Amino acid sequence: MELRQLKYFLAVAEEGQITRAAEKLNMTQPPLSQQIILLEEELGVQLFNRSKKRVQLTEAGRALQNRAEQIMELLKSAVRDVADTAEGLGGRLSIGSITSSGRSVVPEYTRRYHQLYPRVTFDLRQGDSRHIFELLDAGLIEVGFVRMPIDETRYNYIVLPPERMVVIADPDKFPIVETGVMQLVLLETMPLLVLRRYLPTIAEYCRNILCISDDVTPLIIWARFGLGVAVVPESAVKMLLRGAELRVRPIDTPAFTMTGALIWTKKYTLSSAANHFVELFRPVL
Repeated sequence: MELRQLKYFLAVAEEGQITRAAEKLNMTQPPLSQQIILLEEELGVQLFNRSKKRVQLTEAGRALQNRAEQIMELLKSAVRDVADTAEGLGGRLSIGSITSSGRSVVPEYTRRYHQLYPRVTFDLRQGDSRHIFELLDAGLIEVGFVRMPIDETRYNYIVLPPERMVVIADPDKFPIVETGVMQLVLLETMPLLVLRRYLPTIAEYCRNILCISDDVTPLIIWARFGLGVAVVPESAVKMLLRGAELRVRPIDTPAFTMTGALIWTKKYTLSSAANHFVELFRPVL
């Protein structure tokens, strides 16, 4: 059974006459009649009751009409989806993100993107920057949010606005976080919870490192349980649970900031959907 035959069958069913159906299809009557006969032979059933003036669907014909209409509608939908995907109006966008960006930057921009392209769905993966690089290299995601620096020979990128580093702690366990100005040197004796990539900078001022992690999430949880003082990007503040009695203070000395980037590999060509997403981050000239 071919789609062409189903199209012919539906035209005859709708018109109730071979002649009118042939005119609608811009073909002559004999080949149309032959196609309907071939379809009946293939299915092993009679689809029409024929008279001199009209043809009427049999019970089997009505069953096929219902299914054929569904098939044709699915075909139209598939054609629309393919066209929309090619233009970036549909399909799926795969994004990788470090945890802090996954809680701040990604939701903000995907909301804007979804308003512009509501038929695009998302596949979001999270991990540290190293994991995001691996996903990009394997072609499992198209774009990723990571911390600088990056290998500019392998990745295209757009630098995101700098982000302050802050300390987060339970003020009952660590009263120092109640002060308005925070210096790393003041935390020298505190048990610190730090991200691995910032360890060299923090270690210049503080030696009491209680926990090193590739992910900001456990650092926030440990701070909530009063185990130590977390030193994290400011976007991590959005991860604080309601009711958590924690204090947040920006680090003023030294001027300690983190810079992130939206990146995509030079090895693969971006889909239209991914290109539209990247365009949201390009500066307006």
